[in-house]
Amino acid sequence: RWVVSVKDDYTGEWKHSKSEGHDDYGLLVSEKARKYAIVKELDEIVSLKDGTIALQYEVRLQNGLECGGAYLKYLRPQDAGWKVKEFDNDSPYTIMFGPDKCGSTNKVHFIFKHKNPKTGEYVEHHLKFPPSVPYDKLSHVYTAVLKPDSELRILIDGEEKKKANFLSAEDFEPPLIPPKTIPDPDDKKPEDWDEQEKIPDPDAVKPDDWDEDAPMEIVDEDAVKPEGWLDDEPEEIDDPEATKPEDWDNEEDGEWEAPKIDNPKCELAPGCGEWKRPMKRNPAYKGKWHAPLIDNPNYKGIWKPQEIPNPDYFELERPQFDPIAAIGIEIWTMQDGILFDNILIASDEKVAKTYRETTWKPKFEVEKEKQKEEDKDSDSPGLSAVHKKAFDVLYMIADVPFLDPYKPKILDLIEKAEKQPNITIGVLVSIVVIILTFFFKILFGGKKPAVNVPEPRSEAAPETSDGQGSGGDKEDEDEDEDEEEETAA
Repeated sequence: RWVVSVKDDYTGEWKHSKSEGHDDYGLLVSEKARKYAIVKELDEIVSLKDGTIALQYEVRLQNGLECGGAYLKYLRPQDAGWKVKEFDNDSPYTIMFGPDKCGSTNKVHFIFKHKNPKTGEYVEHHLKFPPSVPYDKLSHVYTAVLKPDSELRILIDGEEKKKANFLSAEDFEPPLIPPKTIPDPDDKKPEDWDEQEKIPDPDAVKPDDWDEDAPMEIVDEDAVKPEGWLDDEPEEIDDPEATKPEDWDNEEDGEWEAPKIDNPKCELAPGCGEWKRPMKRNPAYKGKWHAPLIDNPNYKGIWKPQEIPNPDYFELERPQFDPIAAIGIEIWTMQDGILFDNILIASDEKVAKTYRETTWKPKFEVEKEKQKEEDKDSDSPGLSAVHKKAFDVLYMIADVPFLDPYKPKILDLIEKAEKQPNITIGVLVSIVVIILTFFFKILFGGKKPAVNVPEPRSEAAPETSDGQGSGGDKEDEDEDEDEEEETAA
């Protein structure tokens, strides 16, 4: 049975509802701009230490998702005295998995918490470059496959979107295995350490003919007043058609003056008023003299502290995940209509695949055909399908690792295009410009990157995902199917 959190923060109402166009029921987020929290304890604790584990569930964003989460939390066994109905953002989890989208954030999270065997503290590790969330309003099935060789595979609708290794520093931030050495936090830069690579040449002398006082511009003595210039005509005159308002009081409002208008006589003339010679660049201008730079003979390079053995370093052959004791949905969302269904934990990938084929795919095909019919009836037949393909390409581009510095900008452009499909082509062009800019910087160079001085490693856990909560009514219905190799919720 699913239990709704009684915590005050969670005011959203959960409903056991049908998916639009289907007879299949699921857990429905029924209200906008609410926090939601609901949890289900498993009949048996699921170990993640041996063999393959597939985490899978379906979610349909029936009203889209502009800002909110649709992810699951796989909770580890809680401390003594913890009550299911008190589930909230602070309830410790082992894995957090699923869509999250708001502003520049557009990702299918995979985050796991792992206990440091040296310190005993739990550290949150985020998958780098996670896949993006499908933008449409159809049902999608999300699968995370954890393999005994420490491999992780993320699938969306059965298609692999991301492969990673839990032990790889390239795949998770921070890495599961800490570095062997860290900068010595007690090491100090010597006072005589010179980091200035270039210095002014002390032997350089300012040339005798260098005039620092010469102005940048001088009057152009060769300039000639254009023929027809009206010296005696002002550029503006009083508006002859203007009249003083009847209620104008000179004592209170001051002396009335007619508003100015452009002098019509100046429209055909080269100019009006006093003519002055224009300024031109002074050929003798050199500006302030500076000695040329030369290599600093005392330059020692950018200082960095010496490396020392990391006291928190440890080695692992594979991750030591805490087991899963419950599944929770704890989200904040601005959209309603989010429907969760067919939540599954299986010890065999084939079981997860079977569920996809028998539960998700038939619904998806019906929804897809309905979408095609709606596209045919729309003013621009086939346009939605074209946009879908375009957005799929755009999100794939946003996920390219070397474009990560530009990802927030790219996602911002994509979101604008989603709201205004007529500017999709313009967005494509903008993203192409971003990519070309990146390559031009590589080919022709840019500012020389600064050399970072490594900072002492902090023991504090990284920024946690913004798992904000929600609330609702206790569910009366719950459909489970258990097979030998699976736990479904």
